[in-house]
Amino acid sequence: MLQLTYQKPRGKIVLRTLATPACTNVNGNICGGWIMSQMDIGGAILAKEISKGQVVTLKINQMIFIKPINVGDLVSCYAQLVNTGNSSITINVEMWIKKITSKPIGIKYCTTKSTFIFVAINSLGKPRKYTC
Repeated sequence: MLQLTYQKPRGKIVLRTLATPACTNVNGNICGGWIMSQMDIGGAILAKEISKGQVVTLKINQMIFIKPINVGDLVSCYAQLVNTGNSSITINVEMWIKKITSKPIGIKYCTTKSTFIFVAINSLGKPRKYTC
């Protein structure tokens, strides 16, 4: 598996939840689609704060699944601003887990990372300019 060279989450925590049995795939791990969805929500939270309004997801760059997430893991999504344009906002998003119900209890590590690009939109769904 891919190893990261840093030990702490980058960015601010934007979302926390528990991984539940309803989110598992056929192998018993948390489904990649659920992980992507949570990361999209987390990134959108930061993008909305930055643009002070509505945003939509334009693009998800390379999503790297580093380690599986298990049922019972405490899932935390961290987001960090990378770049802004006239209407676009690029955000790095990392998914971290903390083992709280299975061994080794208390261990934290990054499971997934990606870069999301959001676009600020107006009430008609058209791109809008914003100021940070």
